[in-house]
Amino acid sequence: MKQFGKIFKFELKYYLKNKIFVGITLFLVIVMGLVMFLPRIADAIGTGDGEVAIERPVLLVKPDVPENADVVKQIFTESFTDYEVQVTTDDDAVIKESILAEKAECAFVMSSPTSFKYYVNNLSLYDMNTEIATAVLQQIYQINAMIGGGMTPEQATDVMNISITSEVESLGKDQAENFFYTYIMIFALYMVILLYGQMVATNVATEKSSRAMELLVTSARPTAMMFGKVLSSCLAGFMQLVVIFGSSVLFYNINEEYWGDIMIINSIFNIPTELLVYMLIFFALGFLVYAFMFGAVGSTASKLEDINTSVMPVTLLFVAGFMVVIFSMSSGDIDNTLMTVCSYIPFTSPMAMFTRIAMSSVAWYEIAISIGILVASTVGIGALAAKIYRMGILLYGTPPKIGTILKLAFTKQ
Repeated sequence: MKQFGKIFKFELKYYLKNKIFVGITLFLVIVMGLVMFLPRIADAIGTGDGEVAIERPVLLVKPDVPENADVVKQIFTESFTDYEVQVTTDDDAVIKESILAEKAECAFVMSSPTSFKYYVNNLSLYDMNTEIATAVLQQIYQINAMIGGGMTPEQATDVMNISITSEVESLGKDQAENFFYTYIMIFALYMVILLYGQMVATNVATEKSSRAMELLVTSARPTAMMFGKVLSSCLAGFMQLVVIFGSSVLFYNINEEYWGDIMIINSIFNIPTELLVYMLIFFALGFLVYAFMFGAVGSTASKLEDINTSVMPVTLLFVAGFMVVIFSMSSGDIDNTLMTVCSYIPFTSPMAMFTRIAMSSVAWYEIAISIGILVASTVGIGALAAKIYRMGILLYGTPPKIGTILKLAFTKQ
């Protein structure tokens, strides 16, 4: 235990004194500060009434007949709130020149009450203007049809603008509300595991290639060295996240009134306590599982140049689990068969089960089983990694294959 304590303190000091580690932490804190203070800054340099003056792009509309100009402009203005709608009577060639000259962003040229052409310079992947315009023309056509049937324009408008009230009661989880902080946790785990896992493997390989490992082995047990390196990196990563996210929460509370009712920001900084606890549990266990694996694999590399090749299987395993979770979140089907299976596999459960807990309804015993398997796997992988580490630091030459590593680990000494 004394040897572990010395190695743990030494490795932790290495991270805390590392200029890259400190620099990245300070940089991210500054970035989060700028983001959180952005509304306050915008308000300070904005217009006199406290609002920032935003120049909206121009949207040109050419009605099929001049008599519809007022109705077309009114309805298009109500539907395209992000644009400055302007009615035009210019030829198509002039309209195209205006778009190419960036005097207007896009244009709708109506050839009849039920057809139009949409002109835009670069068509965005997320451009939904044609769908909105189709709904607008349907509304105009229906209003004109009702007016032709004897209704007054006011009566037709009232019929088309009838207000429908609804109330949604979710008996489970609101995926839209929980999506953002779930995504942030998954992405943070992804970055921390790849960053610190690679650092653990690199440190081990560096000591081994410089022959410093041979001196360390004579004064400390390999198991103490292994756990000291992994747990110190875990604590360093946790401390970095606490500083970054803690400062973000502080900056948000200072500027909360300036953010208003923005759903994304409010959902991120109002995580339920229960989910926060689960986040910490799965985050810590998931990090340890992969840190042990990276440390063990790093011990088998004789040269620093071999690290990328050695850790590739572990990296691909983690990336595969990450992609399964991200695709499931994007599709909205959190409880699909693959996600359910991944919730109990220790290499993927830190991400998969937490995502299901945050965005779906999961029975308590399923959570308990997943955490139990993950805890047991963490202990087992840690013990196996220690054996591989003990054998790996004495191996030089071409990095052994995974089968050879496991065979050596289970060989009785």
